[in-house]
Amino acid sequence: MGKRIRVQRRGRGTSTFRASSHKRVAPVQYPSMSVAQQEGVINGEVKGIVHDPGRGSPMVAVKLETGETYYSVVPEGVYEGQPTQVGEEAVVDIGNVLPLGKIPEGTMVCNIELSPGDGGKLVRSSGAYATVVGHTPEGTLVKLPSKKTKYVNDNCRATIGVVSGAGRTEKPFLKAGTKFHLMKAKGHLYPRTSARAMIAACHPFGSGRKGGRKCTTVSRNAPPGRKVGLIAARSPGSRVKRRQV
Repeated sequence: MGKRIRVQRRGRGTSTFRASSHKRVAPVQYPSMSVAQQEGVINGEVKGIVHDPGRGSPMVAVKLETGETYYSVVPEGVYEGQPTQVGEEAVVDIGNVLPLGKIPEGTMVCNIELSPGDGGKLVRSSGAYATVVGHTPEGTLVKLPSKKTKYVNDNCRATIGVVSGAGRTEKPFLKAGTKFHLMKAKGHLYPRTSARAMIAACHPFGSGRKGGRKCTTVSRNAPPGRKVGLIAARSPGSRVKRRQV
């Protein structure tokens, strides 16, 4: 008789596999602004720099002159009490928020919106930055951290500067407990065990016996407990595209 494998237990949403999101401070997003406010400038002040559990970079709390407070990623060089600006007429300086269409070419930006008003979706991890390559009729051409280029709407907002926390991944964890607490805050599965290393009762691929192995591809309509591996794969094996000779 088998048992509920880890994939099934995670899907039930119990506290064992649930991320501790109640400890998080606030979502990273830009303030909602009217058309008139976007065309002008709104002054603000950095009220504090806080740590958000599960996030690689610090967060900054900015209070605007309208009374609204929003949280965003912290660019390198931002300090408490620093005056900031949001809007089309804002000065191109570290920590200020401007539409991409108003940012000069060659400027390093972060926390870029994919569509106007979505609050910022791209380039938010620690040490990341994108570069404004040029302005075209299709939109603003931005070079992402992956070295790929992407056309983004000119009205999408971005923050001037590089996200703080660069070099975070270069520091070793040293202890398994430190890695455990990081994964717990993120809600990631840790530690990860290879399916082949399990016994047959814990996973469809598990068993120490040699011989015929089960196929790693599985139907899209497979029941829970069997739906593991390459789900609805068109071809088994490596995902690397083979070069045609």
